[in-house]
Parts: sequence; structure tokens; C-alpha cells
Amino acid sequence: MSVESVSAQGFAEQSLDVLRHVTESAHEDVRRAAGLIADCIRADGVIQAFGTGHSQAMVLEVAGRAGGLVPTNRLQMSDLVVYGGDAPSVLDDPLLEREPGIAVRLYELAAPAPQDLFVIISNSGVNNVIVEMALHAKSRGHKILAITSLTHTGAVPAGHVSGKKLVDLADVVLDNAAPVGDATVSLPGGGAVGALSTLTGVMLVQMAVAEACAVLLSAGLRPPVYVSANVPGGFEGNLELEKRYAGRVRRTAT
Repeated sequence: MSVESVSAQGFAEQSLDVLRHVTESAHEDVRRAAGLIADCIRADGVIQAFGTGHSQAMVLEVAGRAGGLVPTNRLQMSDLVVYGGDAPSVLDDPLLEREPGIAVRLYELAAPAPQDLFVIISNSGVNNVIVEMALHAKSRGHKILAITSLTHTGAVPAGHVSGKKLVDLADVVLDNAAPVGDATVSLPGGGAVGALSTLTGVMLVQMAVAEACAVLLSAGLRPPVYVSANVPGGFEGNLELEKRYAGRVRRTAT
């Protein structure tokens, strides 16, 4: 690996190759993911999206964005403070996601309905809070859509006492095709730069949402989709759509 190969163009070429692979190979899995999303919407459910670290970028793609579905919630560690009454200092712990019992508390604070779908996003798919959330949601009868790296999760040990990984618990898995460690451009002497999972994860999320909307339209249903609040009438129109899910969809400043 030469210094010259570490560049913006190098990263762009590698990431675009992977994006092409993902869009060409994931059609069947995206179709199945869209089926879960559409079934949830038709059952008057809410999509509960959860991830930690940089996986929160994909959670933001699922929940509460222009062009996205209205019945969506973003579950996050800060819910312990905002809704659970914990002191803000609890979030100072960088290893909080490894603490047992956290996911169960986040679940209870969200108070999901039985028909709600859980979208759980984790590149490694092995962190304790991720697996705990999947286990708890599954035990409550929820369907689970996972977005993860099959390459990474297959190369690392399980981090939960159950020995399970996110892929073991999901009804549908979307593989973000990221390498072990996420970064794509190798550096001379070791290490790498240029993380990939956010790019491919966002692509998979948007593909699944678009396909779910196609399923709903084919059934004669109008998808409940957000309009940008920064266009005339957008904010007011979104408030009307949210009324259907009053008390079930949380929107806070980000």
C-alpha cells in the first residue's frame, strides 16, 4: 500500500464499488425488509429504531426526517435522562452500552405497542445493549429488522452473555457490506481510513423505505411520509400527519 493510494479518489472509488454491490445484491433482502415495514404501517404500528455510536446516523435516516415515514421513533441512550429522569452524568460513561439492563429500560420508556417493528442498527452487531434490545423485543413478540456488517459480526466474538449476536435474532438482515473495522482505505504500516457503514447503511434504509411505500401504494394506501419543514406548509402538514400517532411518536430537538 503506497501513500499515493490514500486519497479522496481512492476512498470514493472503493466506496462506490461497494455501494454498487449493495444495490445490486440486496434486492431480495430489501424486499423482505420493506414487507416488515409495510406490515407495521398497515397494522397502525410505529417503527422503533435503535443504534448506538455512529449507527445513530442511520437511526436518524429511519426516524423523523423529510421523505421518511411519520410513524417512527428514535430510541437513544439519552432517553434515560430525557424520559427516565436519570442525571445527565450517566451519559458520561463511554461504556454505558455494555451495561446490562439498559436496553430493557429504554424499551420500557418507549412503551412500544405489540405491532411495532424494531429496526436495530449496529455495524458489529455484538455490543451488549444492541443484543439485549433485540432479545427483549423478540421476547415481546416484535419483528426485528437488522442492519449490520456480516463480515464484521462474523469475525468477532459475541459480547452478550447469551452468546447471541444481532444477526441471530433478526427476522430480516440487511448487510451493509462494511469490512472488519469499517474503514476501507489501508494505510502504510497498518490501520485504515474511510469508514463505509454509514454510506451503505443510509442507502439500505432509503431503499427499504422506498420499497415499503411501493408496497403500500400497490395496496391502495397513501404512505404517511414527512415533507420538509423548510418548505411552505411542510411543518403544518407534518403536524396533521403526526396526530394519528399522538402519544406514540416522540419528537425532540436534535
